Amino acid sequence: MNLDPTRILLVEDDPNDIELFQLALDGYNFVNQIDVVMDGEAALDYLHIGSAVSESVRSDLPRLVLLDLKLPKLNGIEVLRAIRSHRHTRDLVVVVMTSSAENQDLRTCYELGVNSYIVKPLDFQQFLNVTRQVGFYWMMLNQIPASQTELE
Repeated sequence: MNLDPTRILLVEDDPNDIELFQLALDGYNFVNQIDVVMDGEAALDYLHIGSAVSESVRSDLPRLVLLDLKLPKLNGIEVLRAIRSHRHTRDLVVVVMTSSAENQDLRTCYELGVNSYIVKPLDFQQFLNVTRQVGFYWMMLNQIPASQTELE
């Protein structure tokens, strides 16, 4: 798989949160593109593991997936499960950013192999700060094996 080192996939259905994510990451050199999908099915199609796309299709994948849990069509846990079950997406960095602080959601996500689980802050400035920190860490500081950035 090829990873685009400056692209993020945001899987979020709330237009206000989408705008906040974009505002928080706009202008930072570590992000060139934020692709947004608003439901779980669209996320799987984007990642080439949905019903609309053949398993054999390969394309550049984002370096980071920011995933909400409460989504239409397929919820975030179902999306995470699908990502981790496909060979070409199982190693993607997936960070859940959700309003759910429920222990069962947290436990399930970690059992499925989420890289990080963050409860979205309600305060505007805190939301911006947390989003920037998450983006900077996973896009700039976190190291991934070379095989993840080269065609398999």
